[in-house]
Amino acid sequence: MNRGLAATVIALMLCARPATAQDLVADTAAVRDRAIADTTAWDVLESLTTEIGARPVGSPALARARDWAQAKLKALGFTNVHAEAFEAEAWIRGEERAEVISPYPQTLQVLGLGRSISTPKGGLEAEIKLFKTYDALLAAPPGSLKGRIAVVTQPMVRTMDGAGYGDANRNRTRGAAEASRRGAAAYLVRSLSTDDTRLPHTGATHQAEDAPAIPAAALSVPDAELLERMVARGQPVRVRLNLQSRTIPKAPAWNVSGEIPGLTHPEEVIVVGGHLDSWDPGTGAHDDGAGVAITVAAARLAGVGSPRRTIRVVLWGAEELDDSGEAYAVAHRDEAAHLILAAESDTGDGPVWQAKLPKGSRDHLAMRAFALAVGPLKVIQSREPAGIGGSDVAGLNALGVPSVGLTPDASRYFDLHHSADDTLDKIDPADLAQSVAVWASFLNAVAHSDIDFRALAAP
Repeated sequence: MNRGLAATVIALMLCARPATAQDLVADTAAVRDRAIADTTAWDVLESLTTEIGARPVGSPALARARDWAQAKLKALGFTNVHAEAFEAEAWIRGEERAEVISPYPQTLQVLGLGRSISTPKGGLEAEIKLFKTYDALLAAPPGSLKGRIAVVTQPMVRTMDGAGYGDANRNRTRGAAEASRRGAAAYLVRSLSTDDTRLPHTGATHQAEDAPAIPAAALSVPDAELLERMVARGQPVRVRLNLQSRTIPKAPAWNVSGEIPGLTHPEEVIVVGGHLDSWDPGTGAHDDGAGVAITVAAARLAGVGSPRRTIRVVLWGAEELDDSGEAYAVAHRDEAAHLILAAESDTGDGPVWQAKLPKGSRDHLAMRAFALAVGPLKVIQSREPAGIGGSDVAGLNALGVPSVGLTPDASRYFDLHHSADDTLDKIDPADLAQSVAVWASFLNAVAHSDIDFRALAAP
């Protein structure tokens, strides 16, 4: 935004609410500046990945993460710090191995998908049926894959907004079910990844309700391409797959929260956070240690100066298999009317480049102050309103709680996501600080104002 336009916006706001407008604009800009220099997010993330590491549901590490989170929030000055227990599905990885038996014997790099069942002890061996697109798999007739290992090698497209992941997500989440419906004995999918390393990327899959559950795993990108080249030579390709795992239908999990209480309207609560659990190959630095660190640091910065409203940070404990959001919505259903907004940071450390605001709120004083603050950070204000604010707040959104979409640059995120490369050394401190500054500016503008997103969205 140029200086002339900024001056006009401030003048218009001052006409409506002279002191409040001036203070809010100045305070939000000051929070932005403090955030750029603040190291809280990096310190939190370094602590989480170093002291806890990977945090899958059902592991001792998740219980340690619960205790770590409560201690960290208290040390940072949050109040009403507590853990809310619930039960979640846990999938525990065991021995995993895949190899081409013929015509060109060699090892394949795989990671089992969450909710995969085990192969028989010692594994299973079968000829593969390769599909270069997911739609080609769907076009296969019933029974055509009987006794075969179905393989989908459709690549994921690298995009700034993560749309490539959204497009390819069904390959992993639905592929095993569709392969089973056509008689497949197992399912392999090219990792939902934009990298070129031989590290596979895991994630959840859904088994069919109307067909047998089957073993399912993700192939590394180079190995998916290797199978394509083998099949192109015209000979049958046989693969031996050994996947061992166990599922705990009801494992303990926790949503950990802490608050910065509002001074005059503490009953009005802004809910933000990231998810504490992670997959097991890496240390969960991008997914979602970064989201935890960003929102904790942003809330702390926005809480300076006695905010009008309460800022609550929630560290959700079972996002990867989609259990913590529902548990939180059920537990907090009765206070939904008092929740001003709910949003989650869950796309790594990439700098925020776009803000999708709640419907009808762009011209409100608070959102003008936010826009002025983040303009220098190269954040554009989308004319498209925010949708669901993250999987862990989808349940609250369904109860009518508004959300915001602060979109980070995801160009690099899916090189690392759900893989052994999701580690602290891949975090860019400057990008992390920019994300904190955007989140802190937004929280400051909302917490120190009287903006009513529901009223602004009303027809």
